[in-house]
Amino acid sequence: MTSTTRLTTALPRSHGALLMDLARDVSFPADTRIFEEGSSADRFWIIHTGTVAIDLYVPDRGHATVEMLGAGDLLGWSWLFSPHEWHFGAEAFSLVRAYEFEAAAVQALCESDPGMGFALACSVAEILAHRLEATRAKLLDQYMVHGGPGLHMVHGGPGL
Repeated sequence: MTSTTRLTTALPRSHGALLMDLARDVSFPADTRIFEEGSSADRFWIIHTGTVAIDLYVPDRGHATVEMLGAGDLLGWSWLFSPHEWHFGAEAFSLVRAYEFEAAAVQALCESDPGMGFALACSVAEILAHRLEATRAKLLDQYMVHGGPGLHMVHGGPGL
């Protein structure tokens, strides 16, 4: 199985190959809930085709989409961090084909090869940092469009 995903290409070639050896092909029809916020995070996916909506449950309003993921994106990071519960929910927006990884198998691989574990943790952290920065930019854009109070208040005041 080969892949040109950002996660596997961010890893050294030998580590990417080891990770892909653990992958299995799965698919999710459109409108399928892939996981629910608060449930056990015991796997993750690299999206091959299709689109997944990442959402947050809002009482009395249902699921609110916070991000859309597509081909090459990592779906799921909560498996890597205690308490290993999903922080968001996910739903297939269209037919999704993905590589699925069992967290226990990946964690065992990382324990047996600490270099692999470090490389994988750094790669996932980099992906999360990019997503956080993109979310920050979206929030600032939305903030500016809706004309909230002075921007200096968001950053803790002038001079910071």
